[in-house]
Amino acid sequence: MGKDNQPKHRQAARDLKRRADVRQTYERLLIVCEGEKTEPQYLCEIQRTYQLATARVQVLHSRFGTAPQQVLAYALTVFKKGDRERGLHPREFDRIIVVFDRDEHRSYHAALAQADAQNGKLRNDNGAAVPVDAVVSVPCFELWLLLHFEEVHAPLQRHEALERLTAYLPGYEKGGGGYWAATKDLLDAAAQRAVRLAQATTASDGTQPYTAMHELVSRLVHLKD
Repeated sequence: MGKDNQPKHRQAARDLKRRADVRQTYERLLIVCEGEKTEPQYLCEIQRTYQLATARVQVLHSRFGTAPQQVLAYALTVFKKGDRERGLHPREFDRIIVVFDRDEHRSYHAALAQADAQNGKLRNDNGAAVPVDAVVSVPCFELWLLLHFEEVHAPLQRHEALERLTAYLPGYEKGGGGYWAATKDLLDAAAQRAVRLAQATTASDGTQPYTAMHELVSRLVHLKD
């Protein structure tokens, strides 16, 4: 009787392994943020919510500085050389994503051009071309959070975005956490507003309100799909 059941046990083990392998085949993302706390914490909260393994999704802040070109340079360096301290191997990602604000950065447009020039030019450890996405917000990341609560049509400065955001999220501060949980129920409305902004302008304009955060959030939320 034991011998009759043995093949079934082996088949069940093989099926379980196949299901585990399937669960781990989603795209490997290297995400590097300008900010050291707010943006990484927000993205890591999404990562935990959807149980995205750190072996597949790495969210880092730039150690080269906060200027857009520095953020991109750090991301490319980590991709090419890995990071022994974090256990990252060279070229082990399928997509590179850099997250930075327009603000008053002088290297903003140069970074966009450089990211576009690198897009698809690098090869990963599987020999596949690697997209390089610049996920930017004009003027700042707080615009994305503000879109969860209201429409934004006219250009605004960082301090204006912060002031309007605190009306909905009292006590909001850079470096704080919990903002994914505080806004996720309004995600669809924010994404629709961000899409309308993207239809009216582009990241290259750099003056009109714009954010591509809805694209990154959607990618993370649906990554396992």
